[in-house]
Amino acid sequence: MKLLVVEDSERLRRSLGQGLQRAGFAVDLTADGREGLAYAAFNDYDVIILDLMLPEVDGLTVLKTLRRQGKSTHVLILSAKDQVEDRIRGLELGADDYLIKPFSFDELCARVRALIRRRYESKDPVLRVGGLEIDTARQLASRDGKPLPLTPAEYALLEMLVMRRGRVVTREQILDHLYDSASEVASNVIEVLVCSLRKKVQPEGAPPVIVTRRGRGYLIEALIETDRQ
Repeated sequence: MKLLVVEDSERLRRSLGQGLQRAGFAVDLTADGREGLAYAAFNDYDVIILDLMLPEVDGLTVLKTLRRQGKSTHVLILSAKDQVEDRIRGLELGADDYLIKPFSFDELCARVRALIRRRYESKDPVLRVGGLEIDTARQLASRDGKPLPLTPAEYALLEMLVMRRGRVVTREQILDHLYDSASEVASNVIEVLVCSLRKKVQPEGAPPVIVTRRGRGYLIEALIETDRQ
């Protein structure tokens, strides 16, 4: 899943970026509100982590602008402003969560994952499609009870397809969500990734798990064969 961090503290911004990437997220980092709005305008993020005391454009103005533009991306405010009134104002202006600095990084990750589940209307951290089971909290996958030895990129792609099960996911959407905006990737990286993932999740002789819609993209059906049995 892809996140945008809007934080003016270089040290915290860098720390958040490194930590969230290690936690399995693709992350774009911006240092002020104006840049944050520009990134949000041209990218589809699962969650925006937003500081309030920002240069150029303050965080509440960023939040109000996003909502006025019709952006429904979940926003988690991360701020040292800890008064009840500050939290109420942020939530009433359209934030989905509010976390006070200093904070636990593990708690931040848990809140981000909860917001992502809310976006895809899944309260259970364990996603199931047929014999596939995806534990989004521990970032582990299994098929028919057997662990799948997935690379981080393979896991991220599988989670993305399962979260959007029943819907075609385009190559461009996969690139946008699995890699940050600064990444340089080979032109065939998605095709190679899909091929390697198929080999690991596809039982021999079973119907396809990941379906290709030529010229459109890829999907995992909402119901696959083992669901119907």
